[in-house]
Amino acid sequence: MSSAVNSAGIFLIALGIIFGVPYLIWRLLRTDYYAPLVVVQVIAGILLGPGILGRLLPGYYAYVFRAPVTLALNGIACWAVTLFVWVAGVELDLKRVWARRAESVGAAALALGAPLLTGAIAAAVMLRYPGWLGERAQPWQFVLGVGMACAVSALPVLILLMDRLAILRQPLGQRILGYASLDDVAVWAVLAVILMDWARIVRQAGFLALFALAAWAFRRLMRALPPADRWYVALLWLLLAAWGAERSGLHFMVGAFLAGAVMDADWLGTEELERFRRYLLLALMPVFFLSTGLRTNWSLGGAAVLLAGALLLGAALGGKLLGLQLAGRLFGWPRGEAAIIGWLLQTKGLVMIVFVSVLLDGALISSATFTALLLMAVASTMLTVPVVAPRLRRERELVHRSS
Repeated sequence: MSSAVNSAGIFLIALGIIFGVPYLIWRLLRTDYYAPLVVVQVIAGILLGPGILGRLLPGYYAYVFRAPVTLALNGIACWAVTLFVWVAGVELDLKRVWARRAESVGAAALALGAPLLTGAIAAAVMLRYPGWLGERAQPWQFVLGVGMACAVSALPVLILLMDRLAILRQPLGQRILGYASLDDVAVWAVLAVILMDWARIVRQAGFLALFALAAWAFRRLMRALPPADRWYVALLWLLLAAWGAERSGLHFMVGAFLAGAVMDADWLGTEELERFRRYLLLALMPVFFLSTGLRTNWSLGGAAVLLAGALLLGAALGGKLLGLQLAGRLFGWPRGEAAIIGWLLQTKGLVMIVFVSVLLDGALISSATFTALLLMAVASTMLTVPVVAPRLRRERELVHRSS
């Protein structure tokens, strides 16, 4: 009994650190403009992880973030981001995306393909020097993996930043959400190719086919249910879709987003969804942002890593902006819109960290490469709001443009 009480007490200490440290930094240092609370939470998770706090105070780190505590935190984090991404999917207006399907697919392809190309070029430059390639990697796996890391858009962080900028439910935000969701599906499919897991690719295709059939049946069921039952059935549907996506290798967040995207928001009530998302953001999402950072284990390798991080940041940012400028010219977007969309979609955050962690675990990249990519992710996320906010103030009419 005393052991259980002790574990519960330490768990509460860990939660106190997770909720308290980022909030105090954000509030006392007044970082909101250049680093909103979500960005501070991402950075705090990395700082509190084994790579920094674990090295500076190994005894304290081992005491607070012991295995049972981190296991519990990871469970809460998984459920939190599953719910949060699902709500974003529910709020996505698929009818609007479908009406602009040619533009959605074309813009998503350019938003992914251009930074993938520039990131691959940067990776090829890195291959000219020792220390970046993983022990088990073929050069093409390294180039494709690093290139895709430069192309990733971090859906959970992107949703929070768009909400912070008050554009999430506006036509512009819905379009960006559509582009990012299409790219997220592609990211995990490309990961299967990098890992040379052809069985996973077959499972992913099978999941998407079964999901389409299940979604048709689910929609019929939800229309027939009384309002009191819809939340419970919707959560069971969410769990089933997230589990299926995870089993197929697409990642549970993809399944959660798809589960929400095929739903109509009025089934659950727009105001209820809004309150639900706010409570998630307040009570659960900080655990996701920090617990993922707690799993990052890295060490800074000197000036070379900083230079590599800068190279990758330039490749990721330049490629994303180039791709969206091409999309803007192709689809006739107004002046300034492509830059706003590009700066938002270049947000990396923890989705990229999860992606490159898989590459690191598979020895396809070295720890030095992981560190450089981590620095790139933090920098790209911190740049987003300071660059986008003044552009939105100058060109606010773009937020409401739907065609």
